[in-house]
Amino acid sequence: MDLQDQLKNLFPDHEPSPEEAIEEVAHELYVQKEPMICKFEKRKGKATTIIEGYEGTDEDFKILAKEIKTKLSVGGTFKDDSIIIQGDYRDKIMTILKEKGFKVKRVGG
Repeated sequence: MDLQDQLKNLFPDHEPSPEEAIEEVAHELYVQKEPMICKFEKRKGKATTIIEGYEGTDEDFKILAKEIKTKLSVGGTFKDDSIIIQGDYRDKIMTILKEKGFKVKRVGG
């Protein structure tokens, strides 16, 4: 006996209402005119890539950080208005950002 049958036994007079279709609107990221900075640093002896200079909201920047981390399958964090990615992925990150329409400037090396 599945859940629908059990509900019909408990509430015989109830008629289920038709499901309403919920339209999900894709979130648009704010694309700025000024270039974002993609730089390489070593922190505690480990390579990190840092992305700075986004002028949109923090939520948009967090969404962008999550997309980058999932596409590259790496760890990272969003801290102090910058995205910190574990490892040296400057070239790959720059291509991802350029595909989204951002201008990116490479700093350091």
